[in-house]
Amino acid sequence: MTWVIAHRGASFAETENTLPAFERAIADGADFVEFDVQMSVDGEPVVFHDEDLDRLTPLTGPLRRRRAAELREVGVATLDEVLDVVRGRIGVMAELKNANRYRSFPFVERVVAKLSPEHVVISFQSRALLDARRLAPELRLVQHVGPRVSIRAAARYAWGVGFWDSAVTPRGLARSRALGLATDVFPVNGEARTRELVALGVDGLFTDRPDRLRAVLRRPG
Repeated sequence: MTWVIAHRGASFAETENTLPAFERAIADGADFVEFDVQMSVDGEPVVFHDEDLDRLTPLTGPLRRRRAAELREVGVATLDEVLDVVRGRIGVMAELKNANRYRSFPFVERVVAKLSPEHVVISFQSRALLDARRLAPELRLVQHVGPRVSIRAAARYAWGVGFWDSAVTPRGLARSRALGLATDVFPVNGEARTRELVALGVDGLFTDRPDRLRAVLRRPG
């Protein structure tokens, strides 16, 4: 079985990383919802992808300089709000975003404290994942791999690895499986590419359109 992972929720149909996007992902039959976690200036974990607020809100400038109350007024949900909505309804993959920018706060600690053992934590930054493992060894960790972190290095602490679709190779997938790692690819939205990756044995596909991906997986190849 290949997991359908709703990338920032059902982000084609609804605004990414919002409660409606997560509700839509559940309705579309996704196995997991993936979202990005950052931190407000007053130390509240919030769910948003971009470093700056300009693209998706009426506010401008860095998210990390705004208070949680300001962010909630423009539709940025707190981590607590998201977890309340999805709890018991869908799997959770929480990405630690820009963890290195929160040196004045125990960012990883505050996020991990809100997660449960069945949740998955993702990051591009190995240090953030190593901190998460130290704080909560029961959490499953997914390391996005590439030039900065190799598959072999990730295998020392991660449960799985994530690949950019443009960079994934059969050799990389085979090496990951040989090291006992689950494999995810992002983002994948087309039918032909979905079938190619399923045939290669990928465990999970991040998609902006979980409804379409679910339909592809239900149809015979």
